Amino acid sequence: ELGLRTLFNMLGPLTNPAGVRHQVVGVFNQALCRPLAEVLLRLGSKHVLVVHSQDGLDEFSLAAPTFVAELKNGEVTEYWVQPEDLGIKSQSLYGLAVESPAQSLELIRDALGRRKTEIGQKAAEMIVLNAGAALYAADHATSLKEGVALAHDALHTGLAREKLDELGAFTAVFKQENEA
Repeated sequence: ELGLRTLFNMLGPLTNPAGVRHQVVGVFNQALCRPLAEVLLRLGSKHVLVVHSQDGLDEFSLAAPTFVAELKNGEVTEYWVQPEDLGIKSQSLYGLAVESPAQSLELIRDALGRRKTEIGQKAAEMIVLNAGAALYAADHATSLKEGVALAHDALHTGLAREKLDELGAFTAVFKQENEA
């Protein structure tokens, strides 16, 4: 790790061998949103949200407006989104930083669980905000707001936790097969 941001930070979405056509891509500088969306259009993407939040995150933020360059129907449009526009209360990101993969998993489990700590609730809202954007980019919702509502429902019905558990079980089996 170089400790600074370079062009290599942007190569992932541009060179993904899976041929992803619908995605949310975060960038480290707002000025890169439109150019990256335009490059993804030329590479055959269908529906992409390239985002940068005003507080510096490369994802939708609970604490600040997020700038979006949206590629849809062959056109790129730009706009700002506040958490409140999507039915989420703006709030500080305090408590969401983690220092290890184990802490990250603990926070995710808290966020996806039925009984949440205060920080777990905040993490749940951050997850819902960004998962909702992904659902919209995947064309499973007709708007960002509807995508966030769908993500909220998946979290609160336990479906999101169920999928996390399934993923954990799958990766455990995969790991065992590779170790054998």
